[in-house]
Amino acid sequence: MSESTGTATPDRPADLPAQSPPVDPAVTASLKEKPRTGGLSFWSGDGGEGAKRNLGLIGVLVVLIVIGAATRWDLYSNPDWVWGNTLTILKLASVVGVVTVGMTFVIIGGGIDLSVGAIVALAGVWATTVATQSYGAGGMIFTAIVVGVAVGLVNGILISYGRLVAFIATLAMMVAARGLAAQISGKQTQVSNNSFINGIASTDLLGIPLLVYILAAVVAAGWVLLNRTTFGRRTVAVGGNPEAARLAGINVRRHTLLLYALSGLCCGIAAIMLTAQANSAQAAMANLYELDAIAAAIIGGTLLSGGRGTIIGSLLGVLIFSTITNLFAINGLSTEAQNMVKGGIIVGAVLIQQVQFRSVTQFLSRNKLTTPA
Repeated sequence: MSESTGTATPDRPADLPAQSPPVDPAVTASLKEKPRTGGLSFWSGDGGEGAKRNLGLIGVLVVLIVIGAATRWDLYSNPDWVWGNTLTILKLASVVGVVTVGMTFVIIGGGIDLSVGAIVALAGVWATTVATQSYGAGGMIFTAIVVGVAVGLVNGILISYGRLVAFIATLAMMVAARGLAAQISGKQTQVSNNSFINGIASTDLLGIPLLVYILAAVVAAGWVLLNRTTFGRRTVAVGGNPEAARLAGINVRRHTLLLYALSGLCCGIAAIMLTAQANSAQAAMANLYELDAIAAAIIGGTLLSGGRGTIIGSLLGVLIFSTITNLFAINGLSTEAQNMVKGGIIVGAVLIQQVQFRSVTQFLSRNKLTTPA
């Protein structure tokens, strides 16, 4: 019997081997990907379109700086104040930025995580208990990371294997984690007595805060993971079309589980950073961080339905929101007005995404109809 024939059968099409192995779309994408040259590839992450979005976000930052200079020229005319204010913005963005890296992976993978703020609080509270602090700085860091990853794994199990909707599962975890943090701390603020942990927020290297270096390291690692590894390409494949990814041989459940564990890891790192800033931890810390992280990712070009996003874009989104917060503060505007502006920016960004997605879909549909067979 011949191994392959050109006759089509109900079991296999013509001119194909009898048993063809599944094709991993991540591998196919890597084979089709054209080599990138120059520094522009670092900014794009997903091609020229990503570069344009990121350059547009840089333009928004420039506009915000111009507005700040126009409204408070008495401050911006002082170079020393400008440098100090820039470092303040970067420190303000550092903790939320780390959380946003994990959130970006989850959203690109087609999910959502509303529990990141609660995970940061739980990890921070657990790391500052008297028992944990007795093990020193290493024990506190280890505890925060383990708690973050463990809660992320629980989210992943509920969503991947429990078949719960990500919104419901993480919403329930948000409430449960806050409750557990309050139970552990007795609704009291737990003071960190470890000088090494407390020094993380006050240490400068070459005039730049250590917190900024930690943010840069996490962003760099996230960029490499998303753009230069099979894990990142599979994340895009799962978020773009999970059924097609499953048929291509990707274990969608396991990959989704890993995405939420990665988000938990980022929350554990952020918990140590936030504890260092406040020299304490409490159940109410990191309030609404989930909204800030989601908003920054969306502003940065991450598609809310999954399948597209960049780490650099999300970082720029965090910097935009931190700059807006700083701009409101130096002009003495209320937090309520700041929140209203943030809400308007989020709605506007989602509307722009929908218009762009609809335009691209219509263009592809017309092109398909006009292309000769």
